[in-house]
Amino acid sequence: MAWAERRRPRRTARRTPARRDQRGSAVVDFVLVLVVLLPLFAGIVQVALVLHVRNTLTSAASEGAREAAAYDRDLADGEDRTRKEIANAVANRFAEGVRVEEYVVDGRPGVRVTVEAEVPAFGLGGPGIRLTARGHAVEESP
Repeated sequence: MAWAERRRPRRTARRTPARRDQRGSAVVDFVLVLVVLLPLFAGIVQVALVLHVRNTLTSAASEGAREAAAYDRDLADGEDRTRKEIANAVANRFAEGVRVEEYVVDGRPGVRVTVEAEVPAFGLGGPGIRLTARGHAVEESP
């Protein structure tokens, strides 16, 4: 029996208070990390939204300018094409500020399409970012 008593670990009256103090700390850590990461993620989403709309408006303006500069087309055709491209890619509200005009490119007649739009925060509303996109094309001659 002496051998069995030696193998048993001694019980100490000491408790480990560190384990008890850490209860619920995972929730606090999660909240602290979330406070930092959530605005960062929201900012990345907002930048991506603005870049997507800007690239879409620029592409639509270029397509509209090419349409208006075609031999058998006029400025109204270019404006219509620009509005359709914008409506198909993002939304009709971004197609409100479309302007098509003739201008001279290196001494040759050309067409310029300008699209002005405002991109609201997260696409919801509130203060927005004003964007201007332009597309140019030289008119085709017979």
